[in-house]
Amino acid sequence: MAKLNILHFPDTRLRNKAKPVAQVDGAVRKLIDDMFETMYDAPGIGLAATQVNVDRRVIVIDVSEEHDAPLALVNPEIVARDGEEEMDEGCLSVPGIYEKVQRADHIRLRALDRDGNPLEMEAQGLLAVCIQHEIDHLDGKLFIDYLSNLKRQRIKKKLQKESRQERRDAEDDRRAI
Repeated sequence: MAKLNILHFPDTRLRNKAKPVAQVDGAVRKLIDDMFETMYDAPGIGLAATQVNVDRRVIVIDVSEEHDAPLALVNPEIVARDGEEEMDEGCLSVPGIYEKVQRADHIRLRALDRDGNPLEMEAQGLLAVCIQHEIDHLDGKLFIDYLSNLKRQRIKKKLQKESRQERRDAEDDRRAI
């Protein structure tokens, strides 16, 4: 397994729409394994392939406290949603930012599992919110798109400033060697 690089907003590659997976094979299963390793290391509870610059419709999720309920979904599609849930959301691609977002509380979806078998399931609460968040990534959408333009611009400026500072710090470290 390998830890993958997570793209950070405002990287334009986060806006790419993922393409369906034609066949779940060894390469897709390796991607899933690498995504789980990356997600757990980050640490996070969900990760979409587009966040690691792979334009395939693959997401991994584990909302358990013990990290013992991994869920891999290939070509996930929400077929029904109802209820409303407002929850603070964060994102590995928008580090350090948490905002309230309104989503469906209950969803029904179709997908393939990590072995390519068809899967239908229902989810509610945190799992439903997480699935919707990750599917948004596959469609080139970020949770901050649900916020006002003003909030989005503030977040963008803050993250750009932090990124510049990290680059300066890394440059200073290289000079010190």
